[in-house]
Amino acid sequence: MDLTAVAKPCSFGDKGTSDVVLRLRNCEGRPEWFYSHSSVLVSKSGFFADRLSNPGSGSCTEIHCSDSTYDHHVNLLRLLYLPTDSLLDSLDSVQSALGVLPLAIAFRCEDVTNCCIQYLEAVPWEDKEEEQIVKEVSELGPVAMPILARIQPVDLSATKNVFISAVRFATSIGGSCPPFGDELKTSAQEQVEFMLGGDEDTPLVTADDEVKSVVKSGLSQVCSLFGNELSSFLLVPDITAETAETRILQCLSDVEWMCNILPKMDLMKDFVCSWGEMSRKILEIVEDKKLDNAMWVLKVKLIEVTGKVLEAVGYGNVILPAPCRVQLLKTWLPYIRKIKPLLDAKADEGTDFPYKMDEDLCQSIEGAIVSLVLALPSNDQADILSDWMKTEQLKYPDLSEAFEVWCYRTKSAKRRLMEGLDRVGNTTISL
Repeated sequence: MDLTAVAKPCSFGDKGTSDVVLRLRNCEGRPEWFYSHSSVLVSKSGFFADRLSNPGSGSCTEIHCSDSTYDHHVNLLRLLYLPTDSLLDSLDSVQSALGVLPLAIAFRCEDVTNCCIQYLEAVPWEDKEEEQIVKEVSELGPVAMPILARIQPVDLSATKNVFISAVRFATSIGGSCPPFGDELKTSAQEQVEFMLGGDEDTPLVTADDEVKSVVKSGLSQVCSLFGNELSSFLLVPDITAETAETRILQCLSDVEWMCNILPKMDLMKDFVCSWGEMSRKILEIVEDKKLDNAMWVLKVKLIEVTGKVLEAVGYGNVILPAPCRVQLLKTWLPYIRKIKPLLDAKADEGTDFPYKMDEDLCQSIEGAIVSLVLALPSNDQADILSDWMKTEQLKYPDLSEAFEVWCYRTKSAKRRLMEGLDRVGNTTISL
């Protein structure tokens, strides 16, 4: 076969000008003949250049393929006949390019390979296609790696910058962006949570001083916005107005979001301190007579956030001095004791009242309070338990366990004291 002959214009399947016949045979033995041209095959494929240069190759070359790749083999042969600048336009789907690419690499068709890589690197992928691309391209070696550029890990600096920008947006640092500010802020919050989801780079990002500084600024921002909205709420002529209530609940939702993400960054202590500083002001407003029969959803949400604070402190995840722990309890315990029966009574009225403390919330708060009380100095325990026994609401939170432990510790402490005094006395007499 003369491979040095000047190439003449020809088309795929043109029997009249063909000097090579390719026979595709699949695993089931189904053959099909394709009339081809050595000038095209040799110039476009390293595989065919080697095969057809063999004097014993003859005019018929057989190619084995499977059922699943049969159509892709045919498509590859058609692509070999196209001008290089027309290849990209000839690809019409991710599946076709993904099917041809491994064959183009195997047959050493450089132009087709580059075209498939360029196409797959640029077009959008569906979720299922992305999984397939990652799996199949990873097996093709370095030549196909540019396709995966969009899903390659970024360097730590880029990750940090994206995280900081998302936090700023999520906490409205710099102001909101109407008219889609709330929707975009919610999306940013979701992405921050996702980025904190256990990636190996997460500890490196969250430990960065600049990141922590921005997050702390975000905490200050959302707490300030919530405090301002709450303070102005009592000045609203109609406290049942949906707009005013929606703004407050959105601000509280942002505060709760911060409460959820800060433990993942070892910054829960900052939230606990901020919540402690604003608690007294919050309760002054929420317990105003104007709100006696309004804003039940706000009252329940406040209990939920406070429950997380009590858990963090009560179980030792956040370490605070004893006076701060006492203040936290004395601020919120009376309110929790007051609001629980009110919510239960509203629910018992049978008016489809949806706002109540569910059993899990009640148990978690009660357990945290008991743990918190038992870790206080004895005299502070006595003060809190004394107040508890004076109130009419003994059932919730139930501090009987803490009382029993306090009684046992008090007797044990007194016994140890007397035993110590006896030892000192006996030592004195013996002298």
